[in-house]
Amino acid sequence: MPLRVYNTLTRQKEDFQTVTPGRVTMYLCGPTVYKPSHIGHMVGPVIFDTVKRYLSYSGYGVTFVVNITDVDDKIIGEATKRNTTMAAVAKEIEQDYFDNLKVMGVDSIDHFPRATEHIQGMLDIIGTLVEKGYAYPLNGDVYFDCTKDDDYGKLSRRSIEEMLAGTRVEANDRKRSPADFALWKGSKPGEPCWESPWGPGRPGWHIECSAMAKKLLGESIDIHGGGLDLMFPHHENELAQSESCSGKPFARYWMHNGLMQSSGQAGKVGGQHDRHGDLLAEKQQQEAAKISKSTGAGSFKDLLKSHAPETVRFFLLATHYRSPIDFSDERLQETAKSLEGFHRLFKTYERIAGTSFFAITPAATRTEAQESPSLGLPAFQEELSSLRQRFLDAMDDDFNTGGAVGVLFDLRKTLNGFIAEQKLETGSPKPEAVAALTAGMTVLKELSNLLGVFRVAPAKAAAADDGLVNGLMELVIQIRADARKNKNFAVSDLIRDQLKALKITLEDRPEKTLWRRG
Repeated sequence: MPLRVYNTLTRQKEDFQTVTPGRVTMYLCGPTVYKPSHIGHMVGPVIFDTVKRYLSYSGYGVTFVVNITDVDDKIIGEATKRNTTMAAVAKEIEQDYFDNLKVMGVDSIDHFPRATEHIQGMLDIIGTLVEKGYAYPLNGDVYFDCTKDDDYGKLSRRSIEEMLAGTRVEANDRKRSPADFALWKGSKPGEPCWESPWGPGRPGWHIECSAMAKKLLGESIDIHGGGLDLMFPHHENELAQSESCSGKPFARYWMHNGLMQSSGQAGKVGGQHDRHGDLLAEKQQQEAAKISKSTGAGSFKDLLKSHAPETVRFFLLATHYRSPIDFSDERLQETAKSLEGFHRLFKTYERIAGTSFFAITPAATRTEAQESPSLGLPAFQEELSSLRQRFLDAMDDDFNTGGAVGVLFDLRKTLNGFIAEQKLETGSPKPEAVAALTAGMTVLKELSNLLGVFRVAPAKAAAADDGLVNGLMELVIQIRADARKNKNFAVSDLIRDQLKALKITLEDRPEKTLWRRG
């Protein structure tokens, strides 16, 4: 099936066709760097990193941009509070953001433009808008005149009056219309500022993204992403000013991810929304419940003290990107538990094949993956092919990572079943069966790489002396085996239960008993 993408602008799925054949330009709104990242800040980067991985796998050349807003009232306020500079605060928080992206395996972003590096591009756009009559200077400020844009509101599908209802707007009684938004703000004494034809000041929020996207990706881009809370006013205003300036469509596909929200939070939407319905109302509901400092979400680095990055990434991708993500510590723990089965499979494969799952080099492109050789076990090969196709069908259907995750679990079940059926852990397994298992594990590596999971082996738990620990465990296992042989089940069960209390699990297999932490 062809790749189809849900476009917020048209409220429907559309066949994916790019401005330049074979190339994709993608822009994601990044953070305003004034406070350390929390888990909500990782949602968009993980989702769109996965989108780029899949597009690249499908044969596209992708340029992916995530901006950094390093000039803003909030940053100025934080700098004043700390008695430091806006630049110092921005640099510190930007690094926190970069650190978290690296840990999460978000490494496909090509450019991180900073707003302060693109002031001239913003001034050029503002000047063009003033010349064309879409904007007007006002005592050192410059405002976009929403009434001059005939299709203003087409993204959120609301009239100016409807969009203003219950929405906080920039207060200025001198504006022509309450809906008009600032392109340039005259500076107050002591604030950071840049020279402009309208006096010293700094850019408005919305113009920053228009200038950075234009500079790095062109006047018309393929994908513009961001959280549903950005649809209005940010993306609506970004679209209006960009298209009024260039006279061209700004973005072919507007992709909005659902918001991270606390599990059980009042106002959650989970499972009962209609994606083809009222997106603005849905945005307001989700924003009311979204994760933030004010709703108790700690810093992302604090979260990683309790949960592995891979667990968090898997958790974020288990839900379709347009749906809200119901966050709780318990759900993260459930995700971690579900991943243990994969890591047990990886260890089993290593015992059978004598090589690590993480050393497998899978197909890098869709075309390359279709060139797999015959395994000599047609039924198993057909099952692998079917599972792989189901995964690709899910991703082709608006990047449905939730469906793709489900296929990974089905693939794990199939591989475990094949190991048991072929008795690969007992006796001397047939070489062709081991080769077939390797082919299946290669498919698993191929597909999991597209989601950005299982890319590297997890760090081993720290131990004072692994050799000593292994020796002691072998001794305990032998004592338990002797107790069972002598039908001293009380001692055998006591050993098992005490080890379980220490979070050590025993696996009794025909050839030997294995142990693992957790």
